[in-house]
Amino acid sequence: MKVTSLVAVSSPGKVLPSAPAPSGTSRPGAVESFGEYLKESLALLNQQQLAVEEAAVGLARGDGADLHEIMLAAEKASLSLELAIQIRNKALEAYQEIMRMPV
Repeated sequence: MKVTSLVAVSSPGKVLPSAPAPSGTSRPGAVESFGEYLKESLALLNQQQLAVEEAAVGLARGDGADLHEIMLAAEKASLSLELAIQIRNKALEAYQEIMRMPV
């Protein structure tokens, strides 16, 4: 069985960015800051959600869309959203814990 990286639903050729290369070497197309990485990840999440919505509308119109592929894309988008929510929750918990520390 072949294991691949997470790929956006609407852009099959684009792979989510990974962690920075070790020893300070920069890779082509590497994200420069955490803010940019976060912004790009949220944009990919939004693209997944929009692609699923468009596919569902196409299915309802009878455009000959494949129900199996739409359901897989919807589940991927759902799992991506759940992951983003959990990451946000953990970041908020960490921030609140830091703010509770005595100075």
